[in-house]
Amino acid sequence: MHLVIPFAAPLSEAGRHALGELALPALDALLGRLTADPLNEGDEYQLSPPHERVLARALGWRGADGALPWAARAAAADGLDTGDLAWGLLSPVHWQIGREHLTMDDPESLALDAAESRAAFDAVRPLFESEGWLCAWGAPTRWYVAHETLADLPTASLDRVIGRNPDLWMPEHPAARFVKRLQNEVQMLLYTHALNDAREASGRDPLNSFWLSGCGPHQPDRGEALQVLDALRAPALREDWAAWSEAWRALDAGPLREALARARRGEALRLSLCGERHAQDFVLQPRGVLAALRSRFQQSQAARLMAAL
Repeated sequence: MHLVIPFAAPLSEAGRHALGELALPALDALLGRLTADPLNEGDEYQLSPPHERVLARALGWRGADGALPWAARAAAADGLDTGDLAWGLLSPVHWQIGREHLTMDDPESLALDAAESRAAFDAVRPLFESEGWLCAWGAPTRWYVAHETLADLPTASLDRVIGRNPDLWMPEHPAARFVKRLQNEVQMLLYTHALNDAREASGRDPLNSFWLSGCGPHQPDRGEALQVLDALRAPALREDWAAWSEAWRALDAGPLREALARARRGEALRLSLCGERHAQDFVLQPRGVLAALRSRFQQSQAARLMAAL
């Protein structure tokens, strides 16, 4: 079993304070039985966050920073024939536009239903198809595009951009200039679209832009099966540290307690704790009696270890 926990440790001061206040007895006990692998190092400015790097490695993928083909994988899961094309995930989003600040919201916060999403997709689709791009609708917040220029276009993960200024995360790449132009055209089209008139009349945020991510041709999953425990993601992206702490306690009382039971039975186990910069893997390995006893007497090591992520 391989468990992956994204957003295990925040970088903000408020998030660090919440982490320091957490009591996670099952995780503490579990880490006392596991051995740390070398740190998967990175920084908070990389396009691919640590959990995506861990997942890509576990799946046996190859790819540079920001060039992991999550779009093609999601498109295949949505029933599309990806073939040998290079795909990108086109996420419909709301940009909060202020006088001096721009912020991208989580696509899920739009709460688009299928009819709204398809109406917007059908409106913007000709802008892409007129330039030779293939477009496909997968789900309300998952639109797909395919074009040869996406084969080597590095893009920032949604998990990097949500809650931040999207302009700062636009890639420095020749193909990105074309994407930026399309983005401007889509924004102008959506500004006067009847869908957004109806949304704003009912007090809802308009769908006023998109974010392109996860570009590249499909790669088969060659690695191990794994389980992603993503309950921390939404509250972390909202910077709701009370909800994030509660989600951590639920993980500790549920999946991590079950993992501890597996470790006590000597069953194969790998745990990946992922922060905003680094990821740390822990594996169950045979150890000497003295080392095992020493680990089990260490208290509250989870918060200490995660603070370094």
